[in-house]
Amino acid sequence: MPTEPTLGEVMRRLEDVRTDLKEDFRELGSRLDSKVSMERYQLEQVARDEALRVIVERVKSIEDAREQEERDRRDEAQRLADRRAADRRLIFTAIIAPVLMLLLTVYIQTQGAAA
Repeated sequence: MPTEPTLGEVMRRLEDVRTDLKEDFRELGSRLDSKVSMERYQLEQVARDEALRVIVERVKSIEDAREQEERDRRDEAQRLADRRAADRRLIFTAIIAPVLMLLLTVYIQTQGAAA
């Protein structure tokens, strides 16, 4: 039995290795094709960050608008309360005070006439 392989066996083994290498290189090429370049990754990341910043600004502006509406509602409610208080004071001074003064005058005149 010969211990060294024949020339045909060496050629078959080399052909198998060559075929395996071709398959490995094809697989490696397809894997590299599916990878994204660093520039594209960075551009996509910048675009995503920009979109997030725009969304955050929009949410902030909506929240600010709601807070402003709430402040305006509170201010309007306070103005209405102040107006009602002023109306009550006006009613007191315009109607009730003169009626009390008239009653006091009548009372004093009746007390003076009785004396």
